[in-house]
Amino acid sequence: MTQPASPALDRPFDNRVAGLVNGMIGVIIFSGSLPATRLAVAGFDPFFLTFARGTIAGILSLALLLAFKEKRPSAADLVSLAVISLGVVVGFPLLTAIALQHVTSAHSIVFIGLLPLATAIFGVMRGGERPKPVFWVFSALGSLLVAGFAVSQDLTASPLGDGLMLAAVIACGLGYAEGARLSKRLGGWQVICWALTLSLPVMAVGMIFAWPQNLAEVPAPAWGGLVYVSLFSMLIGFIFWYRGLAQGGTASVGQLQLLQPFFGLALAATLLGETVTPLMLVATLGVIGCVAAARRFAR
Repeated sequence: MTQPASPALDRPFDNRVAGLVNGMIGVIIFSGSLPATRLAVAGFDPFFLTFARGTIAGILSLALLLAFKEKRPSAADLVSLAVISLGVVVGFPLLTAIALQHVTSAHSIVFIGLLPLATAIFGVMRGGERPKPVFWVFSALGSLLVAGFAVSQDLTASPLGDGLMLAAVIACGLGYAEGARLSKRLGGWQVICWALTLSLPVMAVGMIFAWPQNLAEVPAPAWGGLVYVSLFSMLIGFIFWYRGLAQGGTASVGQLQLLQPFFGLALAATLLGETVTPLMLVATLGVIGCVAAARRFAR
């Protein structure tokens, strides 16, 4: 009896390659998010930071949508856009900003290794993807490698910080999967722009209420962090990421997130002066192997 083709296998080869390229660009951009957030929370309250980055990205998104005269999403798309907004516009930024007041940047970064599992699970639930059982084995193995790497670093841990990071990963995974599903109809950059635009009134009001008493006292690195998370983490990264997920498949391209902790740690070492150990390189090779294997069995 002939087995039905999987959604990922049905995609043209060029589409899968383009999905991987776009997904990798998105991962590299997102790798700077937590180090940049760590810099930003040194000068801004987490709530102001979350509302401000959403407001800045929302204004730019609205300008893009108007400039390209994009068609408005249908009423049926509003629920999905609301889920995306709660996950990646509000949930992940706010939870990570608060968490980074309790844990180090390096400690928080390794939690991102759990994102592929969260994204794949929500992709199955919301997008109807059906990866092979072996896919889950390599996904779990890759996540365990990341978790083991985190434990081996002997970093200062906080139950509250860890809980917030875990909640952030769940929120982000849902937002990623929902965005990938909607991108097939609206387009990658259009999805994040509509989510940011619809969130703009709430984010703008929240920013006003959370406005700092003295912006003059905010250090320059915190301003740099705010600029990065507003432009790259909230908008530019998602343009590449959602396009990659839609082209190559949520489960397959989502595995590239396993590399994000190591890109992030490299940036943390550069920006925050954190030590990069040889174990990081060994773990990276193991994770790359899991990414390659998981991709093969995602079809």
